[in-house]
Amino acid sequence: MLHPSYSDLINVVNSEVEPGEQPIIQSRYSIVIAAAKRARQLIAGEESLVDSPSHKPLSTAVEELHQGKVKVVGEDDIPEDEIEE
Repeated sequence: MLHPSYSDLINVVNSEVEPGEQPIIQSRYSIVIAAAKRARQLIAGEESLVDSPSHKPLSTAVEELHQGKVKVVGEDDIPEDEIEE
């Protein structure tokens, strides 16, 4: 079994969503994409936000998500000047 589980990660990411609003992450696929994007950022040289016993970028990215150090935003929440074309 993976730790943390997909359900745990989804609950952490969606914890800041107000009641009645649509959750940011609605599926396992979405949480996998978020972790992969963060892992690519780590590979590109960004600093880790957690002290992870693993030096693997994906494990570090998952731990950052689980601890709430990385915020996942929906496409609607990204300012237009930050959108890459």
